[in-house]
Amino acid sequence: MAKTLPNKASSNRPDERRKVVATNRKAKYDYQILDVYEAGIALQGTEVKSLRAGHVSLNDAFATVNDGEVWLRGLHIQEYDFGSWTNHEPRRVRKLLLHKSEIARLVGKTRETGHTLVPLSIYFSGGKCKVELALARGKAKHDKREAMAERDAKREAERIVGRRIKGW
Repeated sequence: MAKTLPNKASSNRPDERRKVVATNRKAKYDYQILDVYEAGIALQGTEVKSLRAGHVSLNDAFATVNDGEVWLRGLHIQEYDFGSWTNHEPRRVRKLLLHKSEIARLVGKTRETGHTLVPLSIYFSGGKCKVELALARGKAKHDKREAMAERDAKREAERIVGRRIKGW
């Protein structure tokens, strides 16, 4: 008798529905995350194919709010290898899709000094490409050092506890 495998796309568990394509690991180091939003992205066909292949970089990406619309700038999606003359421009400005109430909230918060919109990750959810966008405040150099010191101290404490459990 043949076994039937569960359909991954129809699962109700969020970890199985979300396929992360790229993450901005440096964002949590450089910025203090204040609030997180999920936004859709308006993409061209070759951009989606290149994203599915994982050819994307979030290193210099940021978002701006202009005339009631949110735009993602600096995102690099490599040209699709099998694209023709219809291929996309790698660093073009892309529109983010948010509700009007979310955009109004972001307009007010980004006007405050020191606040910016930073993409944390790009992923596919239910077949649609999404961006996890964070409202963030830049960290000063001494804040970054403190965060590194806290992380190292926590790691050392876990190491000591692990050794005591093992009886070393």
